Amino acid sequence: MTNEAKVLYDVQDNIAVITLNRPKQRNAQDLDLLNELDAIWMQAAADKQVKVIVLNGNGPHFSAGHDITKPAMDQVTSIDWDGEPVADLYEYEAEVFLGYCSKWRNIPKPTIAAVHGACIAAGLMLIWPCDIIIAADNARFSDPVVAMGIGGVEYHAHTWEFGARKAKEMLFTSSFIDAATAEKLGMVNKVVALDDLNAEVMSMAETIAKQPAFGLAMAKRAVNRTQDIQGYQNSLEAAFDMHQLGHGNCIAATGKPIFVNLEEMKKVTKDGGKS
Repeated sequence: MTNEAKVLYDVQDNIAVITLNRPKQRNAQDLDLLNELDAIWMQAAADKQVKVIVLNGNGPHFSAGHDITKPAMDQVTSIDWDGEPVADLYEYEAEVFLGYCSKWRNIPKPTIAAVHGACIAAGLMLIWPCDIIIAADNARFSDPVVAMGIGGVEYHAHTWEFGARKAKEMLFTSSFIDAATAEKLGMVNKVVALDDLNAEVMSMAETIAKQPAFGLAMAKRAVNRTQDIQGYQNSLEAAFDMHQLGHGNCIAATGKPIFVNLEEMKKVTKDGGKS
């Protein structure tokens, strides 16, 4: 019996398609998935045939975020929870979460996220580094980790994506933002019927792929650098430090990096998914 890949990769003409492939777990992310995903992002970035990269997910949901039934940080044997857990966890998350996402954002090729169903907590970290987000009309977005004693996921782009007041509302209440609202707020480029999602995404990818690769890279660099001049990357790094303070508080109180109430988190996700 062989283990099925947690991330699939296919190149169609000049378009690379990356697919999260843990449908039974609603594409909840463990360390193996994240490492596979990073390797495939880098493979697509290095492939000269590829001009556009698409990210999607198998199954009923795009991603239910970190797999809190098997937290990625618990798989890191180098962390000594009786030694310097805050320092070790900081180093680990700086690489695997903030580091990976920042690296994906700056791949010099246009990237498109195709989102359907739930996109929760760390699921947001997978789509926010992408240049374009197209959502099915059943997509919904949430970051309920305040209930875990944390102020938001590690790649804290909430304010940039939703605006300050809507970001606070979502974080404070653990509520969902639907696809139509996400489009109005500017986080989503376009909302389409679920059955049309793949065709719409591929159509846009094909249109973009007709442009010169160097021009696309320079356009992306110009927009990203403009955001960074406005403080984008610095704000992510500052919020990441506060995220680690949340971990430190949880470790001091419980000896664990997060407060976990699985039953409450299942209620938040509506369908019993992992968040």
